[in-house]
Amino acid sequence: MSDLLIHSEPYYEAVGDEIAIFEAAWKNALPVLVKGPTGCGKTRFMEYMAWRLKRPLITVSCHDDLTAADLVGRYLVKGGETVWVDGPLTRAVRSGALCYLDEIVEARKDTMVVIHPLADDRRSLPMEKLGAVLHAPAEFGLAISYNPGYQSVLKDLKQSTRQRFVALEFDYPDATLERRIVARESGLDDATAERLVRFAQLTRNLKGNGLDEGASTRLLVHAGKLMASGITPVTACQSAIAQALTDEPDMLVAVQELASSLF
Repeated sequence: MSDLLIHSEPYYEAVGDEIAIFEAAWKNALPVLVKGPTGCGKTRFMEYMAWRLKRPLITVSCHDDLTAADLVGRYLVKGGETVWVDGPLTRAVRSGALCYLDEIVEARKDTMVVIHPLADDRRSLPMEKLGAVLHAPAEFGLAISYNPGYQSVLKDLKQSTRQRFVALEFDYPDATLERRIVARESGLDDATAERLVRFAQLTRNLKGNGLDEGASTRLLVHAGKLMASGITPVTACQSAIAQALTDEPDMLVAVQELASSLF
């Protein structure tokens, strides 16, 4: 699992006590729920914590077709023989890695049945096809994430799941910190990064009034990298932000006018 270790420190700036809380949860074998809007730094935070704790990180991007068997493992035919192949969750348990299930509510419901025993005092992974139960070592850590503002009622986390986890709530950084992050990650000067952040705040005010989500910090970094590579600011905002937020013609025009007013 050495190939899953993060050897260089990922750039991450804390916005509260999230680092100390995650460390305390890991030391006490408590699973962590990371919730917040798209592109606010949840995945980067997990990469930073894996580096800080010197544990391998196995990330699973959950989707509608993700089943319990995808996580745990299955029998496959290789070279004419039937062999068992571990899934990512099983590999994480066996090796004492951090397992990060990103956007967990997108997965099929049977995946919840699998993670529940890992997320309570049992710390165990039932492997029904092998007729065995795998017990997690002390180093293993489980983290899941979701975006509560984006999910429908049908895709919300049940209380039986939520109450197994220590929750960390993320949001976009304050303007000063977000400007510093955008400048650091994209290579832009502070003044241009500040204007990008102001632009993002304007789009976030449109959430629920034409936009499902405002511009995330991740999108600001994308636009900043385009600008740093010579793309004009308005064009960069159109390609990296406006087109990523909506396909609705009137909203595209509105977002572009916001960009033009600042750049």
